[in-house]
Parts: sequence; C-alpha cells; structure tokens
Amino acid sequence: MNRKSPSPSSVSPSASPPSAAPLGHSSDRRLPELTVRGVLLGALITVVFTAANVFLGLKVGLTFSSSIPAAVISMAALRLLPGANVLENNMVQTQASATGTLSSVIFVLPALVMMGWWQGFPFWLTLALCAAGGMLGVLFTIPLRRVMVVQSNLPYPEGVAAAEILRAGAVPAEGSADGSGGSGLEDIAAGGLVAGLVSFSTGGLKVLGEGLSLWFSAGAAVFRLPMGFSLALVGAGYLVGIGAGVAMLLGLVIAWGVAVPLLTGTQAVAAAATPQATAAAAAAQVRFIGAGIIAVGAVWTLVTLAGPIARGLKASFAGMAGGAPGAAGAGTAGQGAPAPRTEQDLPPRWIGALALLLVAALAATCAAFLAGAPQDVRGAGVLAACAVAFAAVFGFLVAAACGYMAGLVGSSTSPISGVGIVAMVLVSALLLAVGAETGAGGARLAVALALFTTAAIVAVAAISNDNLQDLKTGWLVGATPWRQQVALLIGCAVGAAVVAPVLNLLYEAYGFTGALPRPGMDPDQALAAPQATLMLAIAQGIITHRLNWTMILTGVAIGAALIVVDQVLKRTSPAARLPVLAVGIGAYLPPTATAPLVVGALLSWAVGRALRRRAAAAGADAGGAGRVRRAERRGTLLACGLIVGESLVGVALAAVIGFSGHAAPLALAGPGFEGAAQWLGLAVFVLVLGLYARRLLTAP
Repeated sequence: MNRKSPSPSSVSPSASPPSAAPLGHSSDRRLPELTVRGVLLGALITVVFTAANVFLGLKVGLTFSSSIPAAVISMAALRLLPGANVLENNMVQTQASATGTLSSVIFVLPALVMMGWWQGFPFWLTLALCAAGGMLGVLFTIPLRRVMVVQSNLPYPEGVAAAEILRAGAVPAEGSADGSGGSGLEDIAAGGLVAGLVSFSTGGLKVLGEGLSLWFSAGAAVFRLPMGFSLALVGAGYLVGIGAGVAMLLGLVIAWGVAVPLLTGTQAVAAAATPQATAAAAAAQVRFIGAGIIAVGAVWTLVTLAGPIARGLKASFAGMAGGAPGAAGAGTAGQGAPAPRTEQDLPPRWIGALALLLVAALAATCAAFLAGAPQDVRGAGVLAACAVAFAAVFGFLVAAACGYMAGLVGSSTSPISGVGIVAMVLVSALLLAVGAETGAGGARLAVALALFTTAAIVAVAAISNDNLQDLKTGWLVGATPWRQQVALLIGCAVGAAVVAPVLNLLYEAYGFTGALPRPGMDPDQALAAPQATLMLAIAQGIITHRLNWTMILTGVAIGAALIVVDQVLKRTSPAARLPVLAVGIGAYLPPTATAPLVVGALLSWAVGRALRRRAAAAGADAGGAGRVRRAERRGTLLACGLIVGESLVGVALAAVIGFSGHAAPLALAGPGFEGAAQWLGLAVFVLVLGLYARRLLTAP
C-alpha cells in the first residue's frame, strides 16, 4: 500500500535512544526464539517465496517483500504447535524475509547466460556468489543497528508494519491477526488458488490467452493498445499503489504512444513484413529510452538521499567509536554490567572473522568464475583482484546507504536496481582504467567480470536493505538482535541454494529475451529479465564504446524533465508525486507487462477510495476506520497470494516443460484456438478483478 514518506531532509538520527523496545517484551523476559522448528519453517517459506520472486523478477523486473506474508504464514502454522510466541514468529519472518531481497541477484545473473559466458547457472558458483554477497550485507549493517534503528527516528515503514502484524497475532482476544476472525492465511491461499488455476489454464492447458493487443496504423506509424492477463502483475500493481501505477502508465504512453509511432512513422526503422514486426524493431530501440529514464531516476534518488545518509553514517561511526552499549555487539552496558538481551548483537570479533572469510570466499568464487577465460587475455588476475576489492569496499558503502534508504522509504521502494546500474557503470569504468583489453577476448572477459562484481554488490545491497528493516521489527517486539542476525545468515544460505535450480528450470522452459536454450522455442514466451538485459547493454556499451547513446540520452533528458515536474508537484501538491524510476520501468517493460501492473494500482486506488467513503459515512463509532484497516490488510494478503500462486505454477510448469522437452506438453487447445483463447482470457481476467474488489468491499 502507499505510504507517504517523510522528506529526506527532515529525517535524522535522534539524540537520545529509548531505553528499551517500547512495544515488545522486556529485556529480562526470555522466550524461545531461534528454535529448530522455526528454522525449518523459515527455510520452507524461504524456498517457496524465493521461487516465486525469481519468476516474477525475470518476468517483469519486480520482486515483492515477503516479510508480511511470511509473518502471517508463520503465525498460522506455529499456532497449531504448543509454546509458540511472538519472538519465534519474528525469527521465522526474519529468515524468510531474506527471500525477496536476495532474489534481486536475478537483476544481473541472467546476463551471463545472455552473453554466452554461462550456458546455464552452475549450482556451486551461483550459491557461493549469492551467499557470500548476502551474508556480507548482513555483517556490514550490524554495526549500524543501534544508531540507525534504536536511536533513529527513521520510519522503517515495512518493519513497523510487520511488528504490528506480529503483535496483533499474539493477542488472542480478537481471534485473528487482522481482527476479522481468521489468521490471514486463508486470504493468501485464496489468492494463490485463483491465480494458480488461471495460470495453469493459460500456460499449461492453453485454453486462456496470456494477453490481448489491438493494433492501429496512421500512415506508416504503428500504435498498440496492449493488455496482459497476468494476475501476479495485478497483485504487484496493487502493492505498489496508485502513484507508481500512474507513473508506469506514463512510461507506457511515452514508449508506445509517442516513441514507437514516431520511429515507425518517420521510417527510422526498417519496415518489416507486418506492422507488428516493424513496431517490435522500433521497441527494441525505445527500451533504451526507458533505460535512460531509469538511470537518471536512480542517480537522482541517491543524490537526494546523500545528505541524510552522510549524517546517519557519521552518527553511526561516532556511536561505535564511543562504545555505545549494544553497538556492534557490545557485550556490556557500562562498566562490566552485562548488556540487556535486547541490545546484544553478534560480537565484533565474529563479525570481523566472518567478513574476512566471506571476502576470501568471494575471491575464490571469482577465480573459479574466470577459470574458463581465454588463455591469451593478459592481466586477468589483476582485473579479478580489482573487481573483488571494489565489491568489498563499495559493497560496504552501499550497505550503509541502502540500510538508510530502507529506513527512510522502506525496502520495497528502495532503488536496488538503480544501485546496480551505478555499480555497473563504476566497475566497468574501473576495469577499463586498470587495463581491460578492447579486443574480442578481453572485452568479453571484462563484461563478464563486471556482471559478476555487480551481482555481488546487488546481493550486498539487497540484504542490507532488508536487514535493518528486520532489526527494527525485532526491536519493536523485543527480540534478541544476535539471534535475528543468525536467522538472516541462515536465510541467505537457504535462499542462495534455491536461486540456481529455479533459474535453470525457468531458463530451460522459457528462455530469456535474446537467449533461448534450444532451437525452435517461441521467443514470445521468453522471460524478459529486463534489468539483466539492461545491465548487459550497459556493460557491453561501456567496455566496447558502442552504447546506444542517442536513445539513452533521450531517456536522460526525459527523466530530467520528469524530475523537474516531480519537484514542482512536491511543492504544490505533495500527495500527487511522479516517481521517475516507475516511469522508466513503464517505458522499459513489455507493454503487456506494464498494463496489468497499472490495472492493479488502479484497483488498489478505487477500492481504497470506496472503503474510505463508506467509513466516513458510517462514522467513527460504527467501526468504519477499523473496517478500512482490515480490508487494506486483506487486500495486501490477497495480492501476495496472487503473486505466489501464479509464480509457483509458472515454476511447476517450467519443471514439466523441462522434463518433457516439449513447449506445451499439457496443452488442450491448438494454435487455431488462439483468437478465442484471448477473449476467454479477457473475460476471466475481468471476472477475477470483480471478485477481488467484491471480497474487499464486503469484508466484515
């Protein structure tokens, strides 16, 4: 749901911290936290949500936060067992929350297959890269916990929301986590079942179409009115809210309402056999406009947060130097007195030893990664050493920055892909500066190494983004910090083990844009992997000096103009903002992916508006505000269910396709049914949207 974030300039660490977690258990009360059953349940949730996030991220370049649905599932499952408590539930959601964030490595890794460096995703290399980067992200942010979480007035919106759900679930008076008579698990299950059935009918049985596009021509100019029927994207759009939805719609209009018709109308692209093919050729160029908008939006976001980040880091390091209790794992409070349980981090010696071990593991992984490099390329070892050093140093700075951004605007809205773009540009420039060869072999090595390094940095950034958010949740419910940090390390290891098998399944079943594993595969079914495509284009363009600067600079100019508009709106109408990154994503993604995202955002806005009107009419005494909160929470859980259901069915179908060797082994309808399937798909899509709205508007 949309949350109004404070201005970056208005957020700074507070001068004096509260003495204890104000909403949770006291520091002298000990309850079971990091239990075997909790770890096993967290691992199971991690596997499920990792698979779902990998699929969604490859399809449209978005992942969803798993903290809240993991908390709901944990409460529903542990409630059936004796002795469950809020702290044990918190550990489960802490471990599972590493899922959505570590999945962000898919924004880079598929590019290694697209460029031909990998023919698949080697399990041990992928595991080592993801685990080392993710665990470093955990360790890098532990020293920042006390100042950024305990002493800070940063809002941490998702951390606070997760804490509220955990605390509500621990109160049996209402009989539910949402006060509606149920645990909330039934909403996730309902959304997952509906989305799973529709996805199976679409991708498996082929009786429903995946989308519908209407084409128009005005002279040589080609126009397209697209609509995809993905319920997972509707759920994602519901979660991002109306502000980002309108921005994505603007990006869609810029790409397919202006740029593509302009290129086709002026014959800036070679005419193909059909208008659709001509438009596809133009769209391949227009995507770089979206890339330019994304790049300038990411840089602007980092610039606007530079001041608060610098102040937060200064206060953090000052607190560490002063030996504040609980900072960086202080074991005492005062002179020899043991620190309260709620202030105990992992000890500094453990943090240092594990960090050195993980950097060494990253170096060994890099050496194994370059084992297949051309033998005639000179200086490969020097390039690798520079890449690993850059990943460690820049990764630490990125960890602090992303941790602060998570506290400021939340994990889901932090520009991780933007951080990846900045890292890609810097590491590519570094490799050129230290002597990367421009010949075919040297350039290919440099591009692969730039992708490897950026993947490690993205893993660090993503987990750092999540870690402090989880520690905020733990502080609010009275958890033990070092146990949470261990749970996050476990979550990184489990999630890293899942990434490679899921990536291989999806690659073999669908392929990626520009990289199909077998001849004869349908390129329209390929997963877009938008960020990975962009990362590869940036790395290759910088290393080989052949970047499509005309389109990228056009996007940069559009992005700069949008920033000016957003700043004007900020001063004149603060509620109506224009997220530039969302505009870029709308222009960059395929239009059948952007359209359902916009529909989901509009659905969220329309339902919320109707609920607020009813609450105002009913009055506060009739419980209208409580009904709105329950409906909003139900909408969030249903949206998560839609995402998880479709994503898991997509992974399951990928397994069937991979084992059978056929593109559609379960299909009941042939190619001649495609026209009818499209209209049937539209009818089912509209029906599901109606049922979704009805379930929320009729909630008790």
